Parts: sequence; structure tokens; C-alpha cells
Amino acid sequence: MSSLPAPPRHACWDAQWIVPDWPAPSAVRALITTRAGGCSSGPFGAIDGTGGLNLGVGSALADDRERDDPAMVQRNRERLRAGLPGVPHWLQQVHGCAIHEIDGGADPVATVPQADAALTLRPGTVCCVLVADCLPVLLADASGRGVAAVHAGWRGLAAGIIQNAVHGLRRRIGEPRAQLLAYLGPAIGPAHFVVGPEVRAAMQKLLPQAAAAFVAQPPDRERADLFALARQALAQAGVTQTYGGGTCTASDPERFYSFRRDRVTGRHAALIWIEERHPAGMS
Repeated sequence: MSSLPAPPRHACWDAQWIVPDWPAPSAVRALITTRAGGCSSGPFGAIDGTGGLNLGVGSALADDRERDDPAMVQRNRERLRAGLPGVPHWLQQVHGCAIHEIDGGADPVATVPQADAALTLRPGTVCCVLVADCLPVLLADASGRGVAAVHAGWRGLAAGIIQNAVHGLRRRIGEPRAQLLAYLGPAIGPAHFVVGPEVRAAMQKLLPQAAAAFVAQPPDRERADLFALARQALAQAGVTQTYGGGTCTASDPERFYSFRRDRVTGRHAALIWIEERHPAGMS
């Protein structure tokens, strides 16, 4: 059996960054960064002492004990931008269920909307979410007409962020049953994501089979599987072609930031866009 060709990589991308291996249309490009390849230091750096690619401005302000230098975060963002078709559309993420629909009119630097997912049909427009244990979900129309990036922590999952993103993308495409593909990026795995019973109760209000994604952790806690919950949410929205999942951020400090593990930490980016098509003879 012949294997599929490896997903294409830009020359500027660090070798440790993740290029999703999924059967998305050739015009759809996606990338998930790791903590490698930047210039941040301390808890925001890389484990081997080299610079870390912390991309979260908010993470630099979230804890008074130690903050990343905003200038380093900006340099990291410029490093990432060099390998993209445009400036990523950053979001002010609040663990909610709002979707930012990008039509190309907003300045991605001057305008930072409050939302936990972004979608677009516009080629060359980069949808982006930041994560450090929460689950990044990338969506692509099977015909390459639209894409979305979703920030799915447990609160967002319980609020229906994935279903909202699926329905929003289909609405923009103009087909209520448009075939979508989903890719689940790195997130905290079930061996490390210990929560109270209120998390399962919140999930069961939206996902009837949510209990199957929880395992008792005596005496009064539970271990939750974000990947399984996301697959349930996708299936509920009619998305059955799901790829990725299972890569744990908390158990791999060399590759990933993890808020649950370290508290003071950086953020990765999960990005997706549609390549612009140039007229024949143009580069």
C-alpha cells in the first residue's frame, strides 16, 4: 500500500511545529506551533535552554509572579508571521461560545474580537486560536471553501463552541449539510485532566453520552477526556471525519506548554487558512 505524501512545510517553520496529517483539500493549510523556535526565556522558554515560542500576550499578564517580556512575545509573533500568508487574526478568548466570522474587512492587529473560534471563506486569511492545555480544533470544508479554528476548553465545550463553529461555517458556505473535516490538536490528556463532578454535569446538559468520557478518580474527582468529548460534539453537529487527537500537552514538557502542569507558562497557536490562488504566470 502506498503512503500519502507528507503534508507540505514552509521553509520558515521550525521542525518541531506540527503540520496536521489529514485529508484536507490541497488549498487548505494548517499549522500548530510548539514551544520550540522562539526567543522567550524562563518558564516561557524551551526546556533545553533555547528560546521558546510563547505567542500569548495574555499569558504574559496572567500571573504577577513572573511575566514574559511583551517584546519577546511580539518577536515570536513576527517569527511565526514570516511563514504565513498574512497576519493571524488573534482573538480575545474567554472560554465562551462566540464565533468571529472574518470577512477580510477588519485589521487583525487593530481589532482583537472577543470570541473562541474564527472562521473564514477568504483565501489568505489566517484563523488562529491560542492554547496551553485547552483543545484546538481545526475545521475544513471538504471542498476547500471555508475553514475555522476553535479554542475548546471544557467550558467552551460545555457551552457548544464546536457545534457553533460547525453550524457557522456551514452557514457561511451556504450549505447546511456541507461536508466538514476536523483535526484535534494537542491538549491535556485524560491521565492528567482531573476535574470535579460539576464538569461532567455541565457536559451532560449538551452531550447525552458525556459520562463515557469520564473516569472516577477517588475520592471525589474524575479524569476527563477532552478528545472524546470533542468527538461527541463533532458527531452531534454531523462531523464524522475526525483526525488527530490523543497528543497530551501536560505529559510532554519538552514540546508543549501546559497551564495545568506549570501555571506560569506560554501559549501555542493553532492556525488554518486557504491558500490564495494566483493567475497563471504570477508567483
